[in-house]
Amino acid sequence: MHQEMYFTTTMLTFIFFLAYISIIIFLSLIARTKKQNYNLPPGPSLFSIMLNIFELAKKPQYSLAQISKNHGPIMHIKLGQISTIIISSPNIAQEVLQTHDRLFINRPIPEAVQVLGHDHFSLPFMPSSNLWRDLRKLCKNHLFSKKTLDASKELRCKKLQQLLSDIDKSRLIGEVVDIEKAAFKTSLNFMSNTFFSMDFVNSQGEIDEYKDIVENLIRVIGTPNLVDFFPFLRMLDPQGIRRISTTYAEKLLQIIDSYISKRLELREGENYVTNDDVLDTLLNISQEDGQKMDKAQIRHLFLDLFVAGTDTTSYAIERAMAELVHNPHAMLKAKEELEQIIGIGNPIEESDITRLPYLQAVVKETLRLHPSAPLLLPRKANVEVKVHGYTIPLGAQVIINEWAMGRNPNIWENPNLFSPERFLGSEINFYKGQNFQLTPFGSGRRMCPGMPLAIRTLHMMIGSLINFFDWKLENGDRDIDQPLRAIPFRVNKM
Repeated sequence: MHQEMYFTTTMLTFIFFLAYISIIIFLSLIARTKKQNYNLPPGPSLFSIMLNIFELAKKPQYSLAQISKNHGPIMHIKLGQISTIIISSPNIAQEVLQTHDRLFINRPIPEAVQVLGHDHFSLPFMPSSNLWRDLRKLCKNHLFSKKTLDASKELRCKKLQQLLSDIDKSRLIGEVVDIEKAAFKTSLNFMSNTFFSMDFVNSQGEIDEYKDIVENLIRVIGTPNLVDFFPFLRMLDPQGIRRISTTYAEKLLQIIDSYISKRLELREGENYVTNDDVLDTLLNISQEDGQKMDKAQIRHLFLDLFVAGTDTTSYAIERAMAELVHNPHAMLKAKEELEQIIGIGNPIEESDITRLPYLQAVVKETLRLHPSAPLLLPRKANVEVKVHGYTIPLGAQVIINEWAMGRNPNIWENPNLFSPERFLGSEINFYKGQNFQLTPFGSGRRMCPGMPLAIRTLHMMIGSLINFFDWKLENGDRDIDQPLRAIPFRVNKM
């Protein structure tokens, strides 16, 4: 499961869209009857949108990139009561994410997030406020600070060794490894050890349970929902989005609650020794004089972090490995660097990452071709704003097509080619969100707060998987777009 699949609907959903297509057209035409003298960006007609509705639902980043070839790098689409601006140019994206960051600081809140009070505490979606600023500062200074991550790195190293041990067992019996599932388990335990000093999953059943929860939550958040376009349908919940979101969010919150309750009970004991993990940090803050962080905020913050951090990370790792397996030259160069700097089969430390420029280039090239969020989470115009000479109406949502910019031949030479070499020798830090040719973690005040942990995780896991093992595709499968299933072998020296 990954970001490209967030918008993938089932056959039932396709049938639903067919049934409601006439309603969409009718209601959208009603919404357009009130003319406004805006200098809106160009865009496709409503009829053109309806003709491409299924493609837009299946792979919106690709379809919108194709449409932009006819209408330009900034487009306007009106569907129902929502005006949507699609941007596929780094310069125009910079206007929204940097120049006018304050004017686009809020986000539209999808119906799927507005369950169990989550929209009041969700860091990615809550409106700019004192609480939002406090949570953002908390993430930067405590949860994902260098000091915090350095303190928990030994736990993550232990989880990484367990991953390599599991893969070695598969190697001994010639078993195929599902790379995405293995990465999901390790990513989840990376986070759970950083936050709770313990594993969330061990058995196959636990892995499947958590994947089911996370994938269903991400799916319903990404599924086109009529209620978001026509709010008066909220009571009907015609696609069952609210019901499904409530079910799975409640499951994850119950799991998180159980860990918080156990820790609170332990902290009441006289001989309690702090774990110095994120949960203890948050509970300490909540008990300090003048602090207003309560258990509800903590539980909803963890929900966001686990959902956002596990699926996106495991997807990026799986895509990086798929590209390397399908590109032997790049795999060879990455292995040569690891042999020279680390030694084949030797463990990689987080402090080694800065000494591995080719591995860093592999990660950047993967994020360029396969961004975990191909359409960055939308922004919303707080006021009427001028962007690139056009008027962005109050309340319009703005979507940055990160996928389209990563594949743009005017920006990148041979854009569809996996070539880590393009990043070698570059001093640009693409992770700070200040170079808009590549902003995989977003930019500005709404930039992904978990980026520091994600960067460590990506480099450590990808580097270890290729430094300890050689890989062969199952059945010689050459389709790079398929989920990666590969057979590990004992690594050979160069």
